[in-house]
Amino acid sequence: MRPNIVSEAGLSTRVNQWWESIPFFTSAVVIVCGTIYLICLLFGYDSFYEICFLPSAVISRFQVYRFYTSIVFHGSLLHVLFNMLALVPLGSELERIMGSVRMFYITILLATSNAILHLLIALLVAHIPFYRLQNVMDECAIGFSGVIFSLIVIETSLSGAQSRSVFGLFNIPAKWYPLILLVLFQVLMTNVSLLGHLCGILSGFAYTYGFFNLLMPGTSFYSAIESSSLLSTCIRQPKFILCTGGNPSGYIPTYSGQNTSSSGLFSGNIWSYLSSWMPQRETSSQPTQDSRFPGRGRTLSSSQSPVHVDSNLQARLLDNSSPENRSHMILTETGDRLSDERQPALGTAVAVDRVPAGQQGAVVSDEEIQKLVLMGFDKTQVEVALAAADGDLNVAVEILSQQVHSRG
Repeated sequence: MRPNIVSEAGLSTRVNQWWESIPFFTSAVVIVCGTIYLICLLFGYDSFYEICFLPSAVISRFQVYRFYTSIVFHGSLLHVLFNMLALVPLGSELERIMGSVRMFYITILLATSNAILHLLIALLVAHIPFYRLQNVMDECAIGFSGVIFSLIVIETSLSGAQSRSVFGLFNIPAKWYPLILLVLFQVLMTNVSLLGHLCGILSGFAYTYGFFNLLMPGTSFYSAIESSSLLSTCIRQPKFILCTGGNPSGYIPTYSGQNTSSSGLFSGNIWSYLSSWMPQRETSSQPTQDSRFPGRGRTLSSSQSPVHVDSNLQARLLDNSSPENRSHMILTETGDRLSDERQPALGTAVAVDRVPAGQQGAVVSDEEIQKLVLMGFDKTQVEVALAAADGDLNVAVEILSQQVHSRG
């Protein structure tokens, strides 16, 4: 018996598949941080005092570049490996929701806010009258972990989970998860920047509670960047995720986006005003769809399917496969489906019949038609089946296959 093809995949194939599944910006961060560490290792560069986040240097010499150089440098192999392995799942999930350009902007925003909070807290602690800690001004911090802690807070808020598992050992309330990780890392690891990680958590909470809403540009800003010729090479990459594409119900996660009551800090019209600055994509009208996993997925072993095929569909397809009846079939099937799932206005179904033949790509794309034609199906029946399946290739294949079996 031939062994399972999955077991035949080599290690290089599995690593390649894993790497290809990582979105564009997240993989770019991994490449940049890994390359910088290897260059430092090969050339023996260890003058991290020149590029780390050093509050005293930022204040005295206004070296603002340290806000960003400090996050891409790492002090050891374990340091860069641990940070990148933690970044990949967090960054991948958030980038698929936000888009690659927006994820880049969020990362810069979080890195900036982390550094500003770090600087302010260090100044405050160093000038406490009764107990001064001047050493915090001379603390040299490097690594991407501050941004990672911010992403942990954002992802935890977005997930809506009530509890989180800590290394698979025990569960804790989700709202305490970042703080518990902060304490554990501080206790279990040496030479860890407590203030850097704490500021990352504070920035994450500030973001999820809407304090950064006024700093968030609208969707047109990201679309203008994506349409720039400078990014044409990047956009053509299959791993690149457009801010205006992919998940139609995806939006930047904030506290206002969750189904919870607002805090006492913001309420009423003020909270609504701040939330209105939050750029959101058009939300999907299907309430049961998870915003983190787009598509019309169907639950295994479920008796119900998101796309229901009418019992008389086979007969109608066989009888109405001629070109003159095609527009009527599109109107009938699409109108029935829309009335069941989305309840549009009455004029919606009528408008379908009036669409010219050259503009029917909104219902059935040429690419989908060509895929099924190459599988051996008749083009006319392919168009009818795709229209009846509401553009779902899997359902269209089922319909066409049933026609072939019924004729046989």
